[in-house]
Amino acid sequence: MSRKINHIGIAVNSIDAFVKIYRDVLGLEYAGEEIVEDQKVKVAFFNIGESRIELLEPTSPESSVAKFLEKKGEGLHHLAVSSDNVEADIAQTKEKGLRMIDEVPRGGAHHTKIAFVHPKETKVLIEYTEETHH
Repeated sequence: MSRKINHIGIAVNSIDAFVKIYRDVLGLEYAGEEIVEDQKVKVAFFNIGESRIELLEPTSPESSVAKFLEKKGEGLHHLAVSSDNVEADIAQTKEKGLRMIDEVPRGGAHHTKIAFVHPKETKVLIEYTEETHH
C-alpha cells in the first residue's frame, strides 16, 4: 500500500485572517471553503502539488478544533494520509497496537471517509482519508 499526504490540517481562530497569507503571499491556489457540520468546523482549501493545506476554523466551542485551539493555540492540527480502505486501515492500526480515536469511519470534507489515529504514540494527529466518488 503506497501512502501519500492527502492534506495537512492547520487550526486557526479565523480563516479570513489567513487566506491572504496562504493565497497572496505563499502563492497557493485557493480552492474554496466548506463547512463540515459533523466536525463543527469551517475548512478552507489550498492546493499544493498533489496535496492540500486545510485551514480549520471551529464553528462551535464544542468542536475538537476549538478545544485544540484552547489547549495548544493555532498551528499544525493533523497530517492526513491517503487510504484505499479506511476500515482496513483502522483494523490494521489496532492490530498493530495503536489506539484509534475513530473505531468506524466518519464523514469528512470533500465527501471523504476519515478516521483518526490517537496522537499519543505518533506525536501528531494522523488522519486516514479515503476519497469517495459520487
